[in-house]
Amino acid sequence: MQQRVLTATMHPGAVGLETDDPLIYRAKIGPNRSAVFEVATGRSLTYAELDDHVARIATVLAHEIASGIGSRIGSGEAFARIAYLGRNSIAQIAVCLACQRAGYVFVPLNWRLGAMELAPIIDDCKPALLLHDTEFADVLGLIRDLAPRQLSVDGEGGLLSMTGAVSRAEPASVEGDAPCIMLYTSGTTGVPKGVIITRRNAFAAAINFALVGAVTAASVSLCDLPFFHTIGLVAIGRTTLLMGGRLVISDRFLTERTLTTLGDPALGVTHYFAVPQMAAALRSAESWDPSALKALQAIFIGGAPLSPGLIRTFLDDGIPLVNGYGMSEAGTAIHMPLDRDMVAAYPGSVGFPAPLIEVRLVGDDGVDVADGEVGEIWLRGPSVTPGYWNKPEETAKAFVGDWYRSGDLGRCDPGGVIHVPDRLKDMYISGGENVFPAEVEAVIGAHPKVRDVAVIGVDDPRWGECGLAFVVAAEAGATAEEILVHCAERLAPYKRPTRIVFIDTIPRTASGKAQKHILRQSHFPS
Repeated sequence: MQQRVLTATMHPGAVGLETDDPLIYRAKIGPNRSAVFEVATGRSLTYAELDDHVARIATVLAHEIASGIGSRIGSGEAFARIAYLGRNSIAQIAVCLACQRAGYVFVPLNWRLGAMELAPIIDDCKPALLLHDTEFADVLGLIRDLAPRQLSVDGEGGLLSMTGAVSRAEPASVEGDAPCIMLYTSGTTGVPKGVIITRRNAFAAAINFALVGAVTAASVSLCDLPFFHTIGLVAIGRTTLLMGGRLVISDRFLTERTLTTLGDPALGVTHYFAVPQMAAALRSAESWDPSALKALQAIFIGGAPLSPGLIRTFLDDGIPLVNGYGMSEAGTAIHMPLDRDMVAAYPGSVGFPAPLIEVRLVGDDGVDVADGEVGEIWLRGPSVTPGYWNKPEETAKAFVGDWYRSGDLGRCDPGGVIHVPDRLKDMYISGGENVFPAEVEAVIGAHPKVRDVAVIGVDDPRWGECGLAFVVAAEAGATAEEILVHCAERLAPYKRPTRIVFIDTIPRTASGKAQKHILRQSHFPS
């Protein structure tokens, strides 16, 4: 059967320094335009100032890296990895760009992890240099044997203190298919993998989000999602700077501070990206005032399923929640347009394939499924990773030819709108019928006494598998019986969970995905 590709990809030509580096071109044509603003400190840099800052950091990095470690990809050796453990800041985005400028690979680390969780990641990537905020010096001190070359970014004697006395580094001449970023997956399976992102990947991913998100030189993007995730670092950070907009950097999500920043007329934030839990927190805050957010074109959502009820609530306030689908391995892949009527007509849908990516929905038999049927999402295009660091077997399993197997399930409407019912590995079979936990979670999550929910399939002697729902109650007095009745009124019998387990919190990754392996291990230890 002929492949049924849902979009035609435009493959770009060679990536050049004027295009794949977000600053060189912008500093040339708009040197005095505001590039970055730091919420925590009020510090602001123009494009010329940021470009100079990046060039000087690149010089310091080159001095710090031992001779020969930063060999070029053309020699058959990997680039030197420079890891970074710290919160969002101008310094971190500058180091990321400086690594690319100098020909190194930037590896942002999850600052929420403890030393023992960071250890296998650091051991895997073996950074030539590990940069960190002073806040995390004690954590890294526990595993110094894995990364002996550590340098504070801030403070006396830190990286930033060295930049004033050095000259600007010239950009390294590097192939477009050379790696420049490595992102470790969030770990919903418990085993993080290093996703290699090349210069071409990063450029194409930024172009994809710029087009689907209508990011221009007039855009002002607030980023409080962490830079160790593709949404923060690439979709928001890199895209905004590539397009010449202003990047507003927040070191963390704090509901009231985020609302204040979004409503600050002096900043005029136009673009904001959140996971569903963050959007719900904003909407339920006492200070929520949609009239103060007139500059905001949309709140972009990703990382986890989005309930139709939450979408309607924001639409009623005049602010569209624009859903999308992407991942570290491909960046922005599928996205709803910035069209309120479209968002209202397809609540919960992730939209259409991005311009620079091809999408297929493939059945178990390797054949593309028809409209309305569910298949695995396969992706191909210039933003798709070449594979995983140090994991050739994992890389081989993830690809069929040049098609990347996402492990997610998709369904396409006749009009081309794509829905993502669930992860392939999360689906379970009850009584011979496929059950997608995300669908059940959406129903349970709509109950007024439920704050959060995650559903897994567990063994059942009669049905093979059945659903178990972990529920975080929104108020005291919530009962399993009323939630089960709520499900019985809205779900087919085989989809209904048979057990409700109340817990204090759902463990989630930085992108909002429920870590179901942790829930399963906690309640069903092997």
